[in-house]
Amino acid sequence: MAKLNVEIVTPERRLAQLAADEVIAPGADGLFGVRPGHTPYLSVMQPGPLTVRDGASSTIYFVSGGFVEAGPEAVRVLADSAEVASAIDVGAAQKRITEAETRLKGFEVTDARAEEQRVIIVREQKRIAVSALK
Repeated sequence: MAKLNVEIVTPERRLAQLAADEVIAPGADGLFGVRPGHTPYLSVMQPGPLTVRDGASSTIYFVSGGFVEAGPEAVRVLADSAEVASAIDVGAAQKRITEAETRLKGFEVTDARAEEQRVIIVREQKRIAVSALK
């Protein structure tokens, strides 16, 4: 059976380059799957789990956003940041949530800096949720 060539990159490094049977990505409109022979597709990613399946094994990554480009033979994930779910430091993520919540209290609701803090809180909550999927 044909395999997908999967590449996961961030601005800092190439996190993974491997062959897989399926990739499930957190698209802007929700999760979507890609298998060999998929129609060319480009999507914005929201923070969430990126699952790479090969046979009976799966590897789950957390992606904080970015883009995913899918085609019949390859999937290229261009993530703002990404990490393997099993490597997520839940304590550090909880600390970032607490710090963002504290900073948020100092801003007016309409202040753009308040929105930045809300984005951090949501991203870190999703990171913690993905860590439980490992």
